[in-house]
Amino acid sequence: MVPKMLSMGKRNRVTHSTHMNERSSRSHTLLTVTSTSTDLAGGTKVTGKLNLVDLAGSERVWKSGAQGEQLKEAQNINKSLLALREVIQALRAKQAHVPFRNSKLTYLLQDSLGKGSKTIMMVQISPLEENMGESVCSLKFAQRVCKVELGPAARRIDSSAQHEA
Repeated sequence: MVPKMLSMGKRNRVTHSTHMNERSSRSHTLLTVTSTSTDLAGGTKVTGKLNLVDLAGSERVWKSGAQGEQLKEAQNINKSLLALREVIQALRAKQAHVPFRNSKLTYLLQDSLGKGSKTIMMVQISPLEENMGESVCSLKFAQRVCKVELGPAARRIDSSAQHEA
């Protein structure tokens, strides 16, 4: 099932050439895998969720040469990355309100970024000197993410399943 979904995502993913990237992705990619297991003796159901996210890179519009539809895509990518940064900052500051609803991306990742979750972030940077600004920006973002403490991962048990057994 997962290979089929990845194949469909690859077919639907849009890329365009920019001055900065020969195959610049024009959107984020999110694959969510949900797994539920049932304890046969007690009937307890435990659900796990894995979100695999490939964030489209932030490109400085003036540097990428994006125009028209590509410019709109770049602006939308940058807005959602800004919303993700705001969520990370709110989590890091342990604010009472975390602005998950500011973008589709952060809304979809809400339960993976909240308390009781484990999050791993990998950053790909460019080795080219002319992309140093974007690479440094990405590394600083990853550094901020690393400072967020969500607490220990919590086991989530579906209590309604216990009552059905």
